[in-house]
Amino acid sequence: MTLLRDEGLTAEELAVWRMLQRAQVRITRRLESELLVAHDLPLASYEVLMQLAEAAGRRLRMNDLADRVLLSRSGLTRLIDRLQRDGLVTREACPDDARGLFAVLTDAGAGRLAEATPTYLRGIRTQFLDMLGNGEMGQIRAMLGRLDAAGVTGAAASAAGGGAP
Repeated sequence: MTLLRDEGLTAEELAVWRMLQRAQVRITRRLESELLVAHDLPLASYEVLMQLAEAAGRRLRMNDLADRVLLSRSGLTRLIDRLQRDGLVTREACPDDARGLFAVLTDAGAGRLAEATPTYLRGIRTQFLDMLGNGEMGQIRAMLGRLDAAGVTGAAASAAGGGAP
């Protein structure tokens, strides 16, 4: 196909890319479905609660939390609004920055997270980890580590005016 050659991709390279996308979407959709059915908790909400639970003082600045859960600032704000309405998080002013806000995990949020975590972990096991053969965990970890490092390097270069990643 001319389009593939024009962009320097082989059919196999494009197929691998598409397989990666499909696998990620399939696994994410199943995790989301399991969390919604069992706990009425969307995957993005679970991820926010988990990040807060793992943070010192069960709190993170909104900007840091958005980066960790891969949401836009506005998307995170809307999600935190919903979680706050449900009593799972609160917002607190940042004492050293009048414009900054912390998202803080409540006891109710920690309880909801504790209830949902076995479902989440079981989903990861059955939808991903059980599919791996001997030695593949290390191979995948190494590959994803390279992709993650390249993304960080590319983002830093772009922010510094160094061009596209």
